Amino acid sequence: MIHAAIVCVLLAACQVPAQPAPHVEPASAPDTGPVPNLIRRYETERNDLRRFHDLAWSEARIARLREHTESWRGVVTGVDPGVLDRSNQVDAALLASHLDHALAELDLESRRLAEMGPVLPFREVVQRIVAESRALKEVDAPAAAAALAPLAAELRAVRGRIEAGRKGEAASKPEDAPLAVSPVLARRAAGAADTIRRQLDEWYEFHAGFEPEFSWWVKQPYEGARAAMEEYAKYLREEIAGQRGEDADPLVGDPVGRESLLADLRAEMIPYSPEELIAIGDRELAWCEAEMKKASAEMGLVDDWRAALARVKADHVPPGKQDELAAEQSRFAIQWLKERDLVTIPPMCEETWRLRMITPAQQKTWPFAVYFGQAMGVSYPTDGMKHDDKLMSMRGNNRHFNRIVTPHELIPGHHLQGYVESRVRPYRQMFSTPFLVEGWALHWEMLMWDLGYPTSPEDRIGMLFWRAHRCARITVSLRFHLGQMTPEEMIDFLVERVGHERFGATSEVRRYISGDYSPLYQCGYMIGGLQVRALHRELVGSGGMTHRQFHDAVLREGPIPVALMRAALMPGRTSVADAPAWRFGGE
Repeated sequence: MIHAAIVCVLLAACQVPAQPAPHVEPASAPDTGPVPNLIRRYETERNDLRRFHDLAWSEARIARLREHTESWRGVVTGVDPGVLDRSNQVDAALLASHLDHALAELDLESRRLAEMGPVLPFREVVQRIVAESRALKEVDAPAAAAALAPLAAELRAVRGRIEAGRKGEAASKPEDAPLAVSPVLARRAAGAADTIRRQLDEWYEFHAGFEPEFSWWVKQPYEGARAAMEEYAKYLREEIAGQRGEDADPLVGDPVGRESLLADLRAEMIPYSPEELIAIGDRELAWCEAEMKKASAEMGLVDDWRAALARVKADHVPPGKQDELAAEQSRFAIQWLKERDLVTIPPMCEETWRLRMITPAQQKTWPFAVYFGQAMGVSYPTDGMKHDDKLMSMRGNNRHFNRIVTPHELIPGHHLQGYVESRVRPYRQMFSTPFLVEGWALHWEMLMWDLGYPTSPEDRIGMLFWRAHRCARITVSLRFHLGQMTPEEMIDFLVERVGHERFGATSEVRRYISGDYSPLYQCGYMIGGLQVRALHRELVGSGGMTHRQFHDAVLREGPIPVALMRAALMPGRTSVADAPAWRFGGE
């Protein structure tokens, strides 16, 4: 075991030697001071409240979380940055930005809840009786039965109003006014209806059989209401949103709108509008297309990059060999990094990764590789997949595409990143941002290009495909959330401008619009990569740091906005307060 004091010396930001050095475990960075303790306390309280107030789509939950967030915003506002060292100043800025964004997210949740109000008439009734039970109030079984008994009839009436809206019929009475329900709203409301039904189930199961009078009164009304809610959610999902669980289902997402995108960009400390970021993506995509033509010409296919790309896609391993390919490529990349002394690779990090095969069902969302945490997911067709899907999956996971995907997911990418983040300033993981998490991996893709990682035009085309893909992600994801591009148009863009197989493009878009993570996540790859690249140019290009010093220093700061990373690493040239104004796009 390496002595901790030696480790600290070896990885101190300004003491890493320029010549090759032993690959050691990362030192624990200081996390003392008032602000890290505030962050830990806030995170603990927030998690307690979220676990306790877990009635999703509830005004009471939103109000309590808002009250807590606003109270903490007052605490952070009262912290004087002038008495803090640079690390604590960065932490204070992180917490303040996080709280502002949390309030913006609650605003979005409130707007979406209000939009669903007319099509979820049972929500308030169900959540009221559930909340009273959770508050340990004695259940009034006859009153609960009376509240639940009319729900089935109310849902039939709402369904009739939705059908009238679909047919363009007029209403004879105001209360029967037709409802216009879009597929987007229907899909969201169906999910909310299922969630509220599960809340009702939990309430019933808590009391049934335990309180004799409860079951006598509530059993039949509960079963009727539950069945009606389940059928209603199915109707919204299948008939209105068209989501029947089939491959031919239309893709339906939930755009957040420009206002929410701007709030997210403020939280990420990105001083650009969505339109400006789209312009950057277009510029970078044009560069990729020009380089693709150069590589195609070297392959004897002048001005025909599609034919060159098709030739590259055809170079895939036979069935049963994709895991061997990924393992071989990972070991090669690690040795390549060590020979150039580009970053510290702790021995345990190098030891503790493995591969997992992505199932056919998962490939509908993850058609390529993915990092699961100590494991890289590997995509390749199985014997049960449709023949055309098999061929598309093999082409999309060819040797040359996979050659840069593997280091992106493992080392020096997400595996190394996660290894250090969990050991150095782990309290900052709460602030994780795609602009650093994915930007780190994209920076490596661009740096490895610059340092000669691709050894053939086919390798370059493999790297350019992914670089173009990340440029296209900016355009399709932002235009979707701005309401300027449909899912089908997104798929077409990835096929026509990047060269995706339609199976892979469809799977990608399905993930982009699922709503499972930040609307800026897809944008974060290339834009974050350009941020890290700009910072690398400032610190390494100027001779102030070696590659290894820079990369170790970035890892030690954790997954924070790159603008704050810059303020942390350049204390003499920029302030924490000015960090969000950093224009990194080269304009």
